[in-house]
Amino acid sequence: MNVLVANIGSTSLKWRLFDVSSVPERLLHKGGFERVTDYAAAIENCLAELKSAGVIRSESDLAAVGFKTVLAKDVTGCVELDERVLQAMAEYAGLAPAHNPPYITGIRLFKQRMPGIPLVGLFETAFYQFAPPAMMRYAVPAAWHDAGVRRFGFHGASHKFIAERSAELLGRNDVAERARRLYVDNGRTPVSGLPLRVISCHLGGSSSVTGILNGAAIGTSMGMSPQSGLPQNNRVGDLDAEALPYAMKALGLSLEEAQRQLRQESGLKGLSGVSNDIREVQEAASSGNRAAQMAIDVFVASARHWIGSYYFELNGADAIVFTAGIGENRPEIREAICANLDQLGIVLDPERNRSTRAAEGVVSADSSPVKVLVIPTNEELVVAREVKRFLEKNRPPARTPFPSQLSTVK
Repeated sequence: MNVLVANIGSTSLKWRLFDVSSVPERLLHKGGFERVTDYAAAIENCLAELKSAGVIRSESDLAAVGFKTVLAKDVTGCVELDERVLQAMAEYAGLAPAHNPPYITGIRLFKQRMPGIPLVGLFETAFYQFAPPAMMRYAVPAAWHDAGVRRFGFHGASHKFIAERSAELLGRNDVAERARRLYVDNGRTPVSGLPLRVISCHLGGSSSVTGILNGAAIGTSMGMSPQSGLPQNNRVGDLDAEALPYAMKALGLSLEEAQRQLRQESGLKGLSGVSNDIREVQEAASSGNRAAQMAIDVFVASARHWIGSYYFELNGADAIVFTAGIGENRPEIREAICANLDQLGIVLDPERNRSTRAAEGVVSADSSPVKVLVIPTNEELVVAREVKRFLEKNRPPARTPFPSQLSTVK
C-alpha cells in the first residue's frame, strides 16, 4: 500500500511516498519544489519524479494521498477530504491564513488530477479531541464557545508520534498500542500497567508543549490558532486579550496591520530585533546583544511554564521529550529549560545533552527519576500510518504495491 503525503505551503510543495503495507514502513521517495506559482504543474512534476524514480508506474499505484491539514470548523480527526470538509476548512481560513488557503487549493487540484484516488486529511487538531473539556475551554460566554471560540491545539501529528515512540522506548508497548489505535477506537485500547505520563515539547519555528497520559493528550499550550502558546519564530504566542485594541489605539494601527505585526514581526523576531532563527538569536546573545538574550529567556520561561502546568496536571512525569528543530538540535535550550529542577526529579547529564543532536537519546542522568529524551519527530510518517488505518477501516483492502528497492523507516 503506497501512500503519498503532500505538504503544501503558500509557495511550496513537498512530498514523501511511503509503502505502509508492512511494519516497519518504507520511505520510497521524497522531494519538493520551492517558489511554486502553478500548483497544477507542480503536482504534475511531482508525479513525473515518482515515475522517473521507478516507485510508481502511474497514479493508480497510489492507495491514497495524505495531507497534514490544520483545522476546520466542526471537523477533526482523520477524514476523507470531500467538498464539505474543504468548505469547513475555508470557514477557518482566517485562523490559519498561512495554511488553510494553500491546502484547499492544492487538495482541489489533486482531486482534479486524480479523481479516483482517495484524498485523506489528518487534522493537526485530531490529537486533542480526547482531552478533558475543561482543558480546552476558554472562559468566554456560551455564545462565543458555540461560535467556535475554544482551544483546538496544533502539532498533533508530531505529539502523536512522540506519544507512540516514547512509550516504545520506555518499554510500554501497551501504551504504544493505545496511541497507535487512538483514532481507530477512540482510546478504548486497554492499558495494563501504571499510568504513563509524558510531556512532549515540540520546539521549532513553531512550538508547543503537550501533556500526554497513556498515549492521549490531556492538554496543549496552543489554543484557538497557531498564534498562541509559546513565542513562535515570528508569531506572538500568548497575549492578553486587551493588548490588541490598546495597541491599535496607542499606535494608530488598523486591525489588519496589527494582525500582520503579531503574525510576522513578533515572537523571537520581535523580541530580539535580530532574526526569527534561533541560531542567529543565540549567536547575537553570545555576543552581548541583550534583546537577543531576552528573546531566549522569554522562550525558555514560557516552555518551563507549560511543562510545569502539565507536570501538575499529570501528578508528575515519567518522561519529558524534546523534539523538532530547536528541541532536537539546541542542547543549550534544553539545558536552560531543565535547569534547577532536581527537586522535581529532573536532572540532565551535561555530556549526554551536549552530544545529542537530531538523534534519539536519553539526555537525563542515570539518577534522574524523570527521563529526559530527545526524539526526532516524523509527522509525515504519522500521516501515512493514519491514512492506512483510515483506509483499512473505511475501504476495501488496497492493491498490492508496485515493488521497489528502497529504504526502511525507523
